[in-house]
Amino acid sequence: MLSIRLRRTGSSKKPYYRVVVADSQCWRDGRFVEVLGHYDPRREPAVVKIDSERASYWISKGAKPSETVSSLLKRSAAPAAAPTA
Repeated sequence: MLSIRLRRTGSSKKPYYRVVVADSQCWRDGRFVEVLGHYDPRREPAVVKIDSERASYWISKGAKPSETVSSLLKRSAAPAAAPTA
């Protein structure tokens, strides 16, 4: 079964994640099918870039997003808040 999850990159104590489609039985940083985007939690505000069209394609094919990726998809799909006067 395929899953959409985070793959950790970056150096020690400086995490940077790629959002990937991978077989659920592969290791966290192991083999993957496709890179959908990236997530940088160290920036303020955190940078989330995910190709929502490809993510919805893989979900339609049966891939299940992890809890973290689900929340990141919601965050990246939400429109930016309008500035208040």
